[in-house]
Amino acid sequence: MTDGDRQEMLIVTGMSGAGRSTVADALEDLGWYVVDNLPPQMLRPLVELAQRAGASLPRIAAVVDIRGGTFFSELQEMVESLRDKVDVRVVFLDANDAVLVRRFESVRRPHPLQGDGTLLDGITAERTRLAEVRESSDIIVDSSDLNIHQLATLVTETFAEENRAGLRVIVQSFGFKYGLPPDADLVADARFLPNPFWEPELRAHTGEDPEVAEFVLGQAGAREFLDAYVAALRPVLEGYQRENKRHATIALGCTGGKHRSVALVRELATRLRSIPGLAVSVKHRDLGRE
Repeated sequence: MTDGDRQEMLIVTGMSGAGRSTVADALEDLGWYVVDNLPPQMLRPLVELAQRAGASLPRIAAVVDIRGGTFFSELQEMVESLRDKVDVRVVFLDANDAVLVRRFESVRRPHPLQGDGTLLDGITAERTRLAEVRESSDIIVDSSDLNIHQLATLVTETFAEENRAGLRVIVQSFGFKYGLPPDADLVADARFLPNPFWEPELRAHTGEDPEVAEFVLGQAGAREFLDAYVAALRPVLEGYQRENKRHATIALGCTGGKHRSVALVRELATRLRSIPGLAVSVKHRDLGRE
């Protein structure tokens, strides 16, 4: 392994019940060397071991979470101290409270911080303790709407070695009435355009259909918005690459996430693919909803 091929390290953390074990298993299937339930103080020895192993351990992942007790509070300090030694990123797994309660109830296990209280008490306490870690994480994955197979697929698509670019960008459509995407880095609003929902011949179609896309992109301001937004995004995405940020999610919403946002996301993704160093993919979060 040369100096230019720095070892990679993922710190997998986040809310209990949000899918850390599923992510760890998926990473292991991709060839990562995975260590579960590691106290933050053991991260440095793990890195030193990997460096001695050289090319035989190029990619290591450590699951670090609230089970570490008082040790967990030192996670952020430890991560910062490792950045000059390895290419380290923090992946934070999250899910909404209702989903977490349902998952704990389905396996009939208490929350690690529940004590004599309720499941929700434990979840609330953990969310408070993890707030700063979540804020500083490199990648946030919300698993609320994902089953274990979908989460594993997302990990595979995100971390597979082949065709890796400097920055992987997900351009995502969504419906405001279903809530903001919690993992979005940037959010834009397409509701300034007329809604095809009110056109009887277009209502049953989506932004993926040519007639809807033509209608949306033909409205006053649509292409001007795309021109200006791409111009604004270019220095941001180039800055992400300079700061070694490898994943970014750009979310574009309309009322229901079916017409305007879908059409604009498709066109936006096409334009972003012309920027060097980006691997751009498209996701339509709410396209199948009624």
